[in-house]
Amino acid sequence: MWAASCLASCCAACACDACRTVVSGISRRSARIAYCGLFALSLVVSWILREVAAPLMEKLPWINHFHKTPDREWFETDAVLRVSLGNFLFFTILSVSMVGVKNQRDPRDAVHHGGWMMKIICWFILVILMFFVPNEIISFYASKFGAGLFLLVQVVLLLDFVHGWNDKWVGYDEQFWYVALLVVSLVCYLATFGFSGLLFHWFTPSGQDCGLNTFFIVMTLTLVLLFAIVALHPAVGGSILPASVISLYCMYLCYSGLASEPRDYECNGLHKHSKAISTGTLTLGLLTTVLSVVYSAVRAGSSTTLLSPPSSPRAGAGKPLLPMDKADEHEEKEKNKPVSYSYAFFHIIFSLASMYSAMLLTGWSTSVGESGKLVDVGWPSVWVRIITGWATAGLYVWSLVAPILFPEREF
Repeated sequence: MWAASCLASCCAACACDACRTVVSGISRRSARIAYCGLFALSLVVSWILREVAAPLMEKLPWINHFHKTPDREWFETDAVLRVSLGNFLFFTILSVSMVGVKNQRDPRDAVHHGGWMMKIICWFILVILMFFVPNEIISFYASKFGAGLFLLVQVVLLLDFVHGWNDKWVGYDEQFWYVALLVVSLVCYLATFGFSGLLFHWFTPSGQDCGLNTFFIVMTLTLVLLFAIVALHPAVGGSILPASVISLYCMYLCYSGLASEPRDYECNGLHKHSKAISTGTLTLGLLTTVLSVVYSAVRAGSSTTLLSPPSSPRAGAGKPLLPMDKADEHEEKEKNKPVSYSYAFFHIIFSLASMYSAMLLTGWSTSVGESGKLVDVGWPSVWVRIITGWATAGLYVWSLVAPILFPEREF
């Protein structure tokens, strides 16, 4: 017994030392990766609690205070929303506290990059506390609005990425890169039209009235043709590469929306593989969310003009009153460096992504009872995907025609 107790104590001590070693190893360069890892951890916790927390939550009187106990699905959704709210508050508090950080001399710069053990503990406490708040607060949180904003951020960043990709390859001004542009564009268009054929096969079965699905697919194909016409118009002078990539993305969103239709819907040809499709959709959705957050945090956060623009050095920060040696002078220069990205906007991305991941796990509703154990399934999910595709199309066309309509403004 004594030996077992000693062994358990040694294991606990080793685990604590390992955690401290990992946390202390997070440097300035790896801080953003650490935040992404913390966000990924929140997704895993949400997924696990969604499966195992319902029996425990049914016994909590401040949660289950109904005259009739709700279905198990209600508690599963409630668990996801509570973890999401804790994650949202954690990153929102960080975002608000980081507004106005302009250079590395600011004490908040050290808070952003360090203190990881304390931040992890605070995150854990916030998530736990959310399971003690009233149900009304969780219902008010709902998180659909913020999830929609995150999708909008995804679209804007995608447009920024494809335009930057095109400009970089065109900037080389070599025949090889022009050929590469053409090849990639053709591959994207072939994939788009091939994908559309599969959508007609899967979601417009013969003998069924599937006018809505046909409308979604034909509308997406119409937008694909519109992209090419507008991009190649002489007045626009655009490139075919962004148009092809956006076309493929819109077709993917169309598929994602159709795949989210209820499994008992006669026009959903994937209903025979509902479990596999649901698991695949969830896995792909969560993976896409993590990748989007990583890219959003790195790309959008790299703009110091958002929320925290760099300014000129502080008054009196030029020459020191007393001479310093080279080491001190180097350290002083490092502290006076402007921040390389907006910390506040960086954390806002994670706040919005917390809302989006909650909606992804609950099928874009406050109850998953409509589709049982299937996630990201139901008509709300369908319309969110379809409308996101239309919004992507509208923003892309606007990015092409806006410089012509407003030549005096910079876009």
